[in-house]
Amino acid sequence: MSSLLNDHHKIPSGFRKILYFHWPLALLLVAVCSAGFLMLFSVAGGKFSTWAEPQVMRFGVGFIAMIIIGFTPISVWKSLSVPAYLVGIALLFYVEYFGATGKGAQRWIDLGFMKLQPSELMKIALVMIVALYYDWLDEERVSKVQWVLPPLILTALPMALVLNQPDLGTAILLAGGAGVVMLLAGVSLWYFGGAIGAIIGVVWAVIGSKGTAYQILKDYQYRRIETFLDPSSDPLGSGYHITQSKIALGSGGFSGRGYMEGTQSRLNFLPEKHTDFIFTTLAEEFGFVGGITLLVLYILIILCCYVTAMQNRNRFAALLTLGVAATFFFYFSVNMLMVMGLAPVVGVPLPLVSYGGSAMLVLLGAFGLVQSAHIHRPR
Repeated sequence: MSSLLNDHHKIPSGFRKILYFHWPLALLLVAVCSAGFLMLFSVAGGKFSTWAEPQVMRFGVGFIAMIIIGFTPISVWKSLSVPAYLVGIALLFYVEYFGATGKGAQRWIDLGFMKLQPSELMKIALVMIVALYYDWLDEERVSKVQWVLPPLILTALPMALVLNQPDLGTAILLAGGAGVVMLLAGVSLWYFGGAIGAIIGVVWAVIGSKGTAYQILKDYQYRRIETFLDPSSDPLGSGYHITQSKIALGSGGFSGRGYMEGTQSRLNFLPEKHTDFIFTTLAEEFGFVGGITLLVLYILIILCCYVTAMQNRNRFAALLTLGVAATFFFYFSVNMLMVMGLAPVVGVPLPLVSYGGSAMLVLLGAFGLVQSAHIHRPR
């Protein structure tokens, strides 16, 4: 058996794919999703059918999809990068005119059995096409101005459509994922310095436009910024979410109040307890220990992606893997900073833990791409 394993060419292809499947990454994803099931059961007051059951079913579908995507050669996904991006843009335009509206935002396509959020698909499609671009581009041209512009345009178009929904949180994730791929592809740091300067200028323009005819953000988004700077200014209004979130975080202490014993969520003081603010419920019930444990699981997922990307000699596969990891990192870090009051509330859920169909399915599909890159890397 050992000699058979030493010569992978003698192993049947199906068995070889199972052997090369990134099992530690898969187990980490199962662990994080399981934590989500437990928290959704808790915030529903012990009712499995409310949020936990649909989430478990979505996970089952998503995990099977991850395996199928992983067993499909990475060359197939590489050839589908451009179609995936074009479909994502088309869906964003469709949402612009015909999308379903909820809580003041027009972000979804109502499919009947679920609401599809195209911006979730675009997070991965954008990483795919930027990775494809830099796989095609010669390294000596990477930092030349005329070759930096195409990925910027590819990123700016979906960002503009997402901002118009409005969805600032997802726009940040789009920029973060594409930006990391550009950085790791070798784009000069001078461009990123210029981007930071541009961001400062945009922030100044956004703040200065408030109350004018050319106001850039919606009124509620300005209230979120003001609440971030001073939550106590309106504790029962725009500052209510973050105030209750901090109370829940603080009341958990070191080891928490105990499973299903969180008063903030059980008594409905905590809004959006099953989506954006589910981390505060976890921290209240399991304390600092529970919060750090989840964070460690997230970091281990990032490390798995980093290690497999560093071992991959396929440039597209390596950049795609790191782009997915970067998007995932921005996903959970923005949510955690948001619920702790260290960043404005921008409506980013906690990945694989918060209730949501599109996010769960797309993220597991994205890790299927990571599995495909890992399984089919040159050995």
